Amino acid sequence: MNDELQQLETDALDAFWMQRALELARQAEAAGEVPVGALLVRDEQAIGEGWNQPIGSHDPSAHAEMCALRDAAQRLGNYRLSGTTLYVTLEPCVMCAGAIIHARVKRVVFGARDPKTGAAGSVFDILNSDQHNHRVEICGGVMAEECGALLRRFFKQKRDAGRQE
Repeated sequence: MNDELQQLETDALDAFWMQRALELARQAEAAGEVPVGALLVRDEQAIGEGWNQPIGSHDPSAHAEMCALRDAAQRLGNYRLSGTTLYVTLEPCVMCAGAIIHARVKRVVFGARDPKTGAAGSVFDILNSDQHNHRVEICGGVMAEECGALLRRFFKQKRDAGRQE
């Protein structure tokens, strides 16, 4: 019974933080960026947040996860982010997975799977490769429908706008 209660608490916390990640994704969307949001949590406190901004920042590495990791590292004054959980609305790509490993993030919770570039098991399994000396716990599919719907709507609007031009 204790394990069940603990899992319910974890599920509730994951949904709570994913809701915040969705708010960050909407900031990206409002800026004309692909709507992906991320935040880093330690001890039930948000210590870093970010959203996609490669277009506006002219920086191909400015994915939501990278921005959240940078924000947390700056706030803490340390690039090692041990004991943290990264919440992100879309499964991380290979670039972001590499940074997550180097930062020593403990756990990644993501919403929608990325069937083209996902590096948490969908296409690649970078986060759990036995070639690394650090393993990352992965929990995928948290609020997947809402996270995926935001992305699908964004890309549909882009396609529709392209057809009208």
